[in-house]
Amino acid sequence: MTEPSKSDQTRARILATGRALVLSRGFGGVGLKDILAAAGVPKGSFYYYFPSKEAFGCALLDGYVQEYLAALDGLIALPEPAAARMARYFSGALGTEAATMADRCLVVKLAAEIADLSEDMRQILDAGVAQVCARLALLLREGATDGSLASHPDPERSGAMLYAQWLGAAIHAKLSRSRTPLEQAMEDTRARFFT
Repeated sequence: MTEPSKSDQTRARILATGRALVLSRGFGGVGLKDILAAAGVPKGSFYYYFPSKEAFGCALLDGYVQEYLAALDGLIALPEPAAARMARYFSGALGTEAATMADRCLVVKLAAEIADLSEDMRQILDAGVAQVCARLALLLREGATDGSLASHPDPERSGAMLYAQWLGAAIHAKLSRSRTPLEQAMEDTRARFFT
């Protein structure tokens, strides 16, 4: 395996630093100067790595979606009943006292902000969400087969609505600065889907 070039390492550092800043301040609340200073990259070199702030945002979201889906695919591949895998997924969203889905998720942070700001960024997030919903539908189908989850006539629709419920709960948790909406989403998920 070849070592990443210095340029690739710097680009990755800009993206990682930018992700942390965007999670705390939003996309519009972070300037290029902020990102470069935090990443320790000389001012003015941003455009060597990204043609625009929007291109940076697209790269940021592409990387986030790929990482998220890879982690979800790893969880889905575990050799256990679908209900156990689904419980792991939503327990991860519930997170810890310090960081829940509301604090770590770029969809929660950026969906409303970028929907009207950048069509390219909106499409990346929308496609990522669609893939998460498809994976939840897969778990619902597998759970109906293995008997660990209740059968639903339209797993695709149920998976999409389940994700929407958790997304709404995460936004509510962020607004209320409380884990309660996420805990309630977990209780409701268990009541409606687990056997």
